[in-house]
Amino acid sequence: MSDVQHLVVMGVAGSGKTTVAQILADRLGWPYAEADEFHPQANIDKMSAGTPLTDDDRWPWLQAIRDWLTEQTRAGRSAIVTCSALKVAYRDVLREAEGRVRFVHLDGTIEQIGERMSGRKGHFMPPSLLPSQFETLQRLGDDEDGVVIPIAISPQSVADAALRELGIEARRTA
Repeated sequence: MSDVQHLVVMGVAGSGKTTVAQILADRLGWPYAEADEFHPQANIDKMSAGTPLTDDDRWPWLQAIRDWLTEQTRAGRSAIVTCSALKVAYRDVLREAEGRVRFVHLDGTIEQIGERMSGRKGHFMPPSLLPSQFETLQRLGDDEDGVVIPIAISPQSVADAALRELGIEARRTA
């Protein structure tokens, strides 16, 4: 189990977490989960109404993601999950999971991401909440296990850079 590691693809809404995580999951052959699947309906309703979540809203959600990662570790599997993980305190909860938890911070400007979000359909997070995401964001620190990758390149190139910088070899080619 000591070689089990988990990648948390993090960043503000619209930064490309789902796309990059799916590419990584395909290349590595690891199970993948979308953080949105762990939100209780009350959180989804709140965000759909344009109301930012509070920390009290987020703790049970983060704990559910942590518990899923631990389940993967206990099954002997490395895994990938998307999660905004905007604050160090949120990442601290995720780091409580069994196994090595590493972060891939997808980094972009509010202008880049706002443009992406304006073209996105069928997601409960409205572009109006993007400024609150940037206000909340605490960038991945040098003392945290992970990498910061700029999103100004293609999602495939983002995935390539993440794997290279983390020293993880793809088991499958995309």
